[in-house]
Order: sequence, then structure tokens, then C-alpha cells
Amino acid sequence: MLVLTRKAGEEIVIDGRMRICVVQIRGNRVRIGIEAPDDVRIQRQELAFRPEREPAAASGQGCLR
Repeated sequence: MLVLTRKAGEEIVIDGRMRICVVQIRGNRVRIGIEAPDDVRIQRQELAFRPEREPAAASGQGCLR
């Protein structure tokens, strides 16, 4: 794992095709912006590794957004 220090407004470029920008730092929270090609899937960690849910739309329960 590469660990970098960045200030608000600074960016990281990955493979010349993806940009990660530090948008805002407030206390212990950091807002980042990510620009990537459409074929690159970007998900929050907690969503990427959760088990697949049964289709809630069919039962009328929950929202899949």
C-alpha cells in the first residue's frame, strides 16, 4: 500500500487515467473526488464486500439506490 500526504486541492494520478482529488478536509473527515473511465468500477468498501441482497423491488421493500 502506498500512503501519501495531500492537502485540499492536491491530486493523485493513477495509471495516467484516474485522478483522485482532495476536495475538502474538515476535522477528521476528508472529501475526495474521483475521475475515472466509465469501465472502472468505483464503490465504497462497505458496499463492495457486502453479500448480495435479494431483489427488494420485487417484494416492494427497501430501496436499491
